[in-house]
Amino acid sequence: MDKIEHSRRCNVESLDMSEKKGSVINRRNFIRTSVLGSLGALSYAHWVEPGWLTVTEKEITLPKLPSALDGLVIAQMTDFHFNPDKDEPLIAEAVAAVNSANPDLVALTGDFITDRADVFDPLMSVLAGLKAKHGIYGIMGNHDGWSKNQQFFRNGFQQNGMEFLVNQGTGIRIRGEKLYITGTDSIWSGTVDAPACWRGYTGETVLALVHEPDVFDDLRASHRVDLQLSGHTHGGQCRVPLIGYAPVKVRYGRKYIYGEYAQNDSRIFVSRGLGTVGRRVRFSCAPEVAILTLRSPK
Repeated sequence: MDKIEHSRRCNVESLDMSEKKGSVINRRNFIRTSVLGSLGALSYAHWVEPGWLTVTEKEITLPKLPSALDGLVIAQMTDFHFNPDKDEPLIAEAVAAVNSANPDLVALTGDFITDRADVFDPLMSVLAGLKAKHGIYGIMGNHDGWSKNQQFFRNGFQQNGMEFLVNQGTGIRIRGEKLYITGTDSIWSGTVDAPACWRGYTGETVLALVHEPDVFDDLRASHRVDLQLSGHTHGGQCRVPLIGYAPVKVRYGRKYIYGEYAQNDSRIFVSRGLGTVGRRVRFSCAPEVAILTLRSPK
């Protein structure tokens, strides 16, 4: 009996040691897998996704859009934060994507640079390839205003046959119907003057170009806004996969972060943009060109 009991005790101890050893190995495997997965995700976020262009094609129904403007195509590019050494292939690809969509209008909604004014001309030499039936329109972003004055950017746009709107609007006629396009200054680095933006407005459909999206509620409360196009948030730049949660939010971009939102008869679309600020990383939030087709109610 003693020999049997001793044998049983040895077997139990052997099993305990085996289980402990297996537990240690499993923990080590988990840690190794987690570390490798984290390193892989970081490498992907730094080396892959910032240069991976996506094209978002979306229809937006505007409750007051005249039937003559149904099907109007607007291409939006925003938040370039251009770095000539790294971003030129991405921007060239974005220009090609816009041109292939044959848009009626192109909206460039700010932050062309981050803090280096000398990169603006190289960026404009790439954007000069853009084509649109009824014009290309740009506005100030907060980084633009922190770096140079409005006239600096206006000159670059005018030299390339493009419109630059800062607290001003312009009316154009498409298919016999008038469309009013207004562009604000950046609220963060400048001053939004809404009355000046709507000066000359005569009751037509309004496309508002506003860099910071959270200005939307103030503008639509006092003026007609059929569609506002904004950037600024980069869609969060890094988002939680599957649920799309953006843990990092920016001033004037906390309420409207990415995509389409509706408030009464007004709509806003916020693009993820093309560039990055801070570390050159994007995760589950790739650079975007937005191709938006406007629809009148059925």
